[in-house]
Amino acid sequence: MRKLLAVTLGVLSAVGGFVDIGDLVAASQAGALFGMAHAWVLLVGVVGICAYAEMAGRIAAVSGRAVFDLVRERLGPRVALLNLVASWLVTVVTLAAELGGVALALQLATGLSHLLWVPLAALAVWLVLWRMRFELMERIFGLAGLALLVFAVALVALPTDWSELGRGAWQVSSAGHGWPLYWFVAVALFASTVSPYEVFFFSSGGVEERWSAADLAHARSNVLIGFPVGGFLALSLIAVATVAYHPSGVSLGTLDEVARPVATALGGAGLAAAVLAFFAVTFGAALETGLSAAYAVAQYFGWQWGKRVSPREAARFHSVLLVGLLLGVVMLMTTVDPVRLTEYMLVLSAVVLPLTYLPILVVANDRGYLGDRVNGWWTNLLGTVFLLLILAASVAAIPLAVMTGMGR
Repeated sequence: MRKLLAVTLGVLSAVGGFVDIGDLVAASQAGALFGMAHAWVLLVGVVGICAYAEMAGRIAAVSGRAVFDLVRERLGPRVALLNLVASWLVTVVTLAAELGGVALALQLATGLSHLLWVPLAALAVWLVLWRMRFELMERIFGLAGLALLVFAVALVALPTDWSELGRGAWQVSSAGHGWPLYWFVAVALFASTVSPYEVFFFSSGGVEERWSAADLAHARSNVLIGFPVGGFLALSLIAVATVAYHPSGVSLGTLDEVARPVATALGGAGLAAAVLAFFAVTFGAALETGLSAAYAVAQYFGWQWGKRVSPREAARFHSVLLVGLLLGVVMLMTTVDPVRLTEYMLVLSAVVLPLTYLPILVVANDRGYLGDRVNGWWTNLLGTVFLLLILAASVAAIPLAVMTGMGR
């Protein structure tokens, strides 16, 4: 148990990135339409995010400063400002989508419209961010996100042809839906696994926990355990949707459709566990995105920041956090469909990904900050290849969205 608690920052970061509202939709849609043909996207995402999260954690541990704190200093205020604006806009839209996910989970549990729950969800997120200690928040919501393991349990209970499922993971097929849609779903799923806020949150969390060079092994264990766990949970979503929906080619668009196979396999208890899992992962992701938006702004301007600092001492940081939450509520109260908002968020996220990951690679090679802890040749090779994939996804995102009518 002690080892599990030691890696809850990585688990919370991964749950927020791999199985937030974006991945609940993207992963389940991928399985329903294409079976296991997008499993490779998750594998690539896990390897890539592990490489960059390790860099971000190492930067935080060795320099004692978060990634965004160094981006402005290393790349200059103009380049860093472009990075800030792009990442902040994407993160706030993501925050709105996560609040919508919390509200949809509560709608599933109560039958009341999600619009009634949006302000209460935002209030609950703000109270946790304002009052709860970082370590406690990380442990409670990191572990709560593991409730999504109910999908892995449901997969065992469903009439699953394991050999067919395994073969499907090795086959890249458009399944009769056309290659533009296949690649649009691939880009959306990829963007959901490497969301820009993940590495900023992870590195800032390392500073919150006061990591030092002596904690490098601890930081790596967070990466190498936490993020693969997130990838496994996302793969479970794809597999369950494959078994339940792919034979009929049904397109999914709501959270209750995502949860239905769990209810079929495990009954009312399974449905309750799925709703709890939806609430846990979206609430945890809302905490992560809310903090990430405030972290980025405060670190760029050199303000006092962090949950380790009292709200009075970090008033501007907490004000930015509150503004982000209020903007999220305003977006949702326009009655925009949270799932639809998620789809737009994933496309926008894919477009700005290079602005997030290129600066991390640059700083991780700077001896002025890291001394002899800079990237080795293998890490640079992996980081460069992954950055090329990110560039490809960024260039392809909007054309594919137009060609497929946002996947419709």
